[in-house]
Amino acid sequence: YTLGEITTGRVEWFLRREAALSYGRAKHTRTLLNQLFAFALRHDALTRNPVEGTSALTRPKHEIHAMTLEQVQAIRAAAAAWRTGPDVKGPRPDGKIRDICEVLLGTSMRPGEALGLRPCDVAETRTGMVVHVAGTVVRRTGRADFRQDHPKTDASNRHIAVPQFAAEVIRRRVAQMGPDQSDTTIFHNRDGRPITLANLRRTFRSFLADAGLADSGITPRWYRRTGATVLARGLGVDAAAAFLGHTSLRPVRPDPRLLAVQGAEDEQDLLDLLDDEEDAPGA
Repeated sequence: YTLGEITTGRVEWFLRREAALSYGRAKHTRTLLNQLFAFALRHDALTRNPVEGTSALTRPKHEIHAMTLEQVQAIRAAAAAWRTGPDVKGPRPDGKIRDICEVLLGTSMRPGEALGLRPCDVAETRTGMVVHVAGTVVRRTGRADFRQDHPKTDASNRHIAVPQFAAEVIRRRVAQMGPDQSDTTIFHNRDGRPITLANLRRTFRSFLADAGLADSGITPRWYRRTGATVLARGLGVDAAAAFLGHTSLRPVRPDPRLLAVQGAEDEQDLLDLLDDEEDAPGA
């Protein structure tokens, strides 16, 4: 087709065909076409943008799944035992990825936010540990992962009360750092740089394989969904959204046992329900 032959009806037909393949593909195609025709308009090659007037794309509904308690404990057990057998060759793991998983479980942070925590972000109060989510580890094309000095959104800059089991992990890791490392990420590699998101995901997949959950589709972000389920049930959706740094929460299909949150008064109490001392990995 020439530019003059491209009508709104033809664009509508093309976008519907793309949407039949995937919503993301259709959305990307619509954006590109809109930019192309806007460029043509600015150069007087067209008198109107044929993308305007096409039907809005409908995002397909899908359920967001949280982990069950059995899955949580199976991953914890696998993380604690990972590469510790007598036949393991090479250096033993330092347990940092295991500890990151504990922090994710206890705080419902985004993975990048947990990787971006520094000792200077941690405060001990009369009621327990509080951490300030003031940054996140991100990946940019052409450079190594790095910590940026602000989280994903303004709402994500928040203070989180940390349940006891996750606070013990953070205290232990901070105690191993020197006084001149207050601005170094708590979870860092040998060079002092943040552990990368790819490293976290790669090792986490090994945990899943050892736990018999390789085909479950679980990722580190599922800790956040699991925490959202508990918090929304115990404190309400608005309070959960504020704790997580969200403006809203989409429904999550929960494990019914995660809904039994009686006797919990705040976020710390609720997220402590996810801990099982008998199955928790040792220090």
